[in-house]
Amino acid sequence: MTADLTLWLILAGIITFFLCLDLFVFHREAHAVSFREAAVWSVVWIGLGLAFGGLVWIWLGPQAGGEYLAGYAIEKSLSMDNVFLFAMIFGYFLVPAQYQHRLLFYGVLGAIVFRAIFIVAGSALLDAFHFTIYIFGGILLLTGWKMARSKGHGVDPEKNPVLRLMRRIIPVGKEYHGQRFFTRENGRRIATPLFAVLVVIETSDILFAIDSIPAIFAITTDPFIVFSSNAFAILGLRSLYFMLAGLIDRFAYLKLGLSALLVFAGVKILISDFYKMPVFVSLAVIVGILAVSIGYSLYRTRGLAPAASAESAGPAAH
Repeated sequence: MTADLTLWLILAGIITFFLCLDLFVFHREAHAVSFREAAVWSVVWIGLGLAFGGLVWIWLGPQAGGEYLAGYAIEKSLSMDNVFLFAMIFGYFLVPAQYQHRLLFYGVLGAIVFRAIFIVAGSALLDAFHFTIYIFGGILLLTGWKMARSKGHGVDPEKNPVLRLMRRIIPVGKEYHGQRFFTRENGRRIATPLFAVLVVIETSDILFAIDSIPAIFAITTDPFIVFSSNAFAILGLRSLYFMLAGLIDRFAYLKLGLSALLVFAGVKILISDFYKMPVFVSLAVIVGILAVSIGYSLYRTRGLAPAASAESAGPAAH
């Protein structure tokens, strides 16, 4: 119990410290994040994630360390789809480049909170009703099949029920007002388009969590390993977006790789009562699927010019 509590405190301390450093020191003033800056922060977050995995390995043993790395690899892979979604959302709302980091920062915070809730609920369901594991497996198979058959990453925020409900309760202005989510207009308090974008990002991430949480439960049901691997993978999502936003068209076959990951996780869950796949075999399969899908994508799209990222300094057209 002492080791578990210590690791939870270390995890909370690392996340809190670097989030504060990111928001209040390096991104205190709104600015467009350059590729170089995003690359540096990507190295920082990936390094922290792998270093924490080493700590888990040393403290809890090779099995737990391998489960952490496999969970981290799955969530990091699936988060690539979030990158495509963010680009579509920012393009739809014409979000100025200098405000995108702040949006993703609060989006990540919300994602961590929602993931924690889902992990607790999922763990409780698995403990109380073992057959739930087959439901998780079915969800993963269905999602993997739908992802493989889907075309593109189209998004229509106007169909988002939470956004539509929010607009009925809170009036939303048409102009951005810096990094503020709320402002006053004609004497009344209204939300800015930035808040509407945040609502879309948060609700979209809930849908992604429905895929990613069961996928990691295919590796382990230990709440600490599930949450910590999820958290570190998500924390690096912002810098990953700013690195890859202009290269989305180069990852043409990544969606097929992600669908294969979901199907693999689904099968692994469904056969778990009959065969326990060694964690390092699972890790090798996950890394192999990701490497092949990315490598093949880059090969087939070689010579393709980077796409312009969606930026605007004007009002939100939608």
